[in-house]
Amino acid sequence: MTIKRQGGFFSLAVLLLLVGLLPTGGFSAWTWTEGLRWFYLFLISMSAVFLLAPASAWLAVRIGAMDQPSARKVHTLPVPRIGGLAVYLAFMAAVLRNQQFSREVWGILLGGTIIFLLGFFDDWKGLSARTRLFWQVVAALTVTFFGLHLSFSLKLPFGAALSTGLSVLWLVGITNAFNFMDGIDGLAATMGAVCALLFLGIGWNSSQFPLSFISAALAGACAGFLRMNWRPARVFLGDSGSTFIGFILGCLALYGSWATDNPAVSFSTPLLVLGIPIFDIIYTTVSRVRNGQVAGVKEWLEYTGKDHFHHRLMKLGLGVEQTVGFIVLLNVCLGLGAWTIRHTASTLGTWLLLWQSVLIFLIVVVLMLLGREITPEKEKS
Repeated sequence: MTIKRQGGFFSLAVLLLLVGLLPTGGFSAWTWTEGLRWFYLFLISMSAVFLLAPASAWLAVRIGAMDQPSARKVHTLPVPRIGGLAVYLAFMAAVLRNQQFSREVWGILLGGTIIFLLGFFDDWKGLSARTRLFWQVVAALTVTFFGLHLSFSLKLPFGAALSTGLSVLWLVGITNAFNFMDGIDGLAATMGAVCALLFLGIGWNSSQFPLSFISAALAGACAGFLRMNWRPARVFLGDSGSTFIGFILGCLALYGSWATDNPAVSFSTPLLVLGIPIFDIIYTTVSRVRNGQVAGVKEWLEYTGKDHFHHRLMKLGLGVEQTVGFIVLLNVCLGLGAWTIRHTASTLGTWLLLWQSVLIFLIVVVLMLLGREITPEKEKS
């Protein structure tokens, strides 16, 4: 028996054991009483991905959902690209096993399912940019229909419409930000796990347990997927995985109650946790528009240049593993700042932490400029 098969049987045994333990007793009940329910859900989703990732790779080969190498991509051999199937099913298994469903949670599950199916068919058959954007908006509107949206402490004209519109913009933006980051082995999955763990920690520390449970399910699925996605990757997340992770993280940002009496903390917490993907999508968008590389939403969605933060770090001489580690380290620094800012009593301390985050982003700007790619158009001019 090979080591790979032994690992699969072990994962199956762990998963069956975890799912089979009813709340009336055993490990599941113990996690409830000891305040470790999040760990139970993390193990379920991680074990499920151990089983499902190889199956998703096998299915990709059978249906022809393979990512072919090209000049714009880092890998040199065809790689299965529907690993998002494993992440989605593992996440759903953990959340459904938890058996806690508020109206908002049902909205997250339904919207996430729309995003996953959209990404799956895009990975398999290919979809137009217009089709992808349309269904991303539908998924975001679905979440807002179930009561999950930005809330304002001030009463503004057309407040409900403004809240819905900004929520849709947020969800679509974060969804595509994570899709754009999925350019090298292990980056999107690692970032998904780290951001989900930060939401988990902040949520648990503030007694937002439903938020923590969903975060734990996503973190476990992303962490488990790294077993086959770390360099050299044997299966890619694909759009089905990267957009799903981004969408769920965007929903968690809306789901959390980050501060009740401090708008600066409430606004900055999710922005800092998701700071690197947000910065990357804004910076590259502005750069592409300025350079004339994109002239509309359609071109923006379809453009696949090597000008993202991770590409530019590799241009500076970092390897894939070093690039992933450096980006994760920056995001952890920002996330810890978001965690700390909630416990800062003074206004001065809050603003000092925010300025610290600004300095981190300035460091990223410098690195982006140092590693920028000179386009053929610029060379000719």
